[in-house]
Amino acid sequence: MKEIDWSKLGFHYTEPDYIIRAAYHDGKWEEPYATQDKYLHLHVSATCLQYGQEAFEGLKAFRGVDGKIRIFRWRENAKRMARSAKGLYMAPVPEELFGKAIRMALEKNIDFLPPYETGATLYFRPLLIGTTPRLGVGPGRDFEFIVIPSPIGPYYPGKFHCTTFVVNRHVDRAAPYGTGQFKVGGNYASSFRATEEAHAQGMDCIFLDAKYHRYIDECSAANFIGIRKPSAVSLQPSEIEYLTPRSSAILPSITNDSLMTLARDKGYKVTRRHIRLEELEEMSEAAACGTACVISPIDKVIDPEHDKIYHLSDQPGPVLTDLYHALKDIQYGRTEDRHGWCEVIEN
Repeated sequence: MKEIDWSKLGFHYTEPDYIIRAAYHDGKWEEPYATQDKYLHLHVSATCLQYGQEAFEGLKAFRGVDGKIRIFRWRENAKRMARSAKGLYMAPVPEELFGKAIRMALEKNIDFLPPYETGATLYFRPLLIGTTPRLGVGPGRDFEFIVIPSPIGPYYPGKFHCTTFVVNRHVDRAAPYGTGQFKVGGNYASSFRATEEAHAQGMDCIFLDAKYHRYIDECSAANFIGIRKPSAVSLQPSEIEYLTPRSSAILPSITNDSLMTLARDKGYKVTRRHIRLEELEEMSEAAACGTACVISPIDKVIDPEHDKIYHLSDQPGPVLTDLYHALKDIQYGRTEDRHGWCEVIEN
C-alpha cells in the first residue's frame, strides 16, 4: 500500500501507477492494456477537440469492513456510457470491455485503494474520445477508451453537512432534448459561468429548466432530491415522499436510482415529476446527489431575482441521513447487498 495520508485526501487527482487504454479502429475495439503513459497523442484536428465528441463516467471501489473490495454498480456506468456514446455518434464501449478495464485498473493500482474507515475510496474516471482528424463538421470514426484511477477523499472532509444553493436564471445547463441526458464534458463546461459564481460566494448552484425557467432541473453537476412529509413527529413510512425531477435535460444518476430503490425498500413514496421551485416551501429536506458526494444536504435555497429564500434544514435531515448511511453500508459491506449492486473481489 502506498504511503499516503488518506485522511488528507480531497476530491482531487492523485497520480496512479497505471491507466488503462483501448482503441477503436476499422470498426472494432482492441484489447485494453495498462500503461504508465498518462498523455494523449492526438492529432490537433481530432473530433474530441474540434467538435466535443467526448463522454465520461465516474464510479468507485471500496475496501469493505470484511477486507473485501467492492466495485459499485459498474454495469450501470457501462450502460450509461453506451447511451452517451450513441447520443454523440461514437462507438459504444462493450460492457465486457468496460468491466475488464475497470478490474485491470484496480489490479494495477491496488496499492492506491484506501484502507477501510479512512473515508477515502478509489475513484475511476472512464473516458471516451473521438480521435479521427477532421475539419469538416461531422463525427469521427476512431475512438479511444481510457480508465483513469485516482484515490480520493470524502467529499465532506470531517463531516456530513449542509450547503446553501442559489438559483441561477441567466445560465442554462442543457436544453430539452439536447445533451443534458448524456454524461459529456460540454454539459459541465456550459455550467461553469454559474457554478463558479456561486462557489465564489460560498454556495452551489441550482439550474431551472431551460424552456420555462420554472422547474428544478439539476443542482450544479448533480441530481436534486426533495423530501416531503407531514409535520408530525411520529410518521408512517408511507407518509414520506421522495421527490426528484423528471426531465429530458438531466443526467440519469446512478446514485439517485440507488437511493430511490432504498427509499422504496423503506416504504417511502417515490415520485419523479416536474417540480416547481416554489414547492421547496413544502419540503422538510432537500439535497444534491451523485457519485462524488453521495448526498449533499441543502440548508436553504436563495432565489435572488425574486428576493426569496427557501429554508429547509440547518442540519442534515433524518430521512436523507438514513438513506445516506444505508447506501454507504452496502458499499462498505456492513449490510446485505440485497440488490446485487457490488461486484465483490477477494483481496
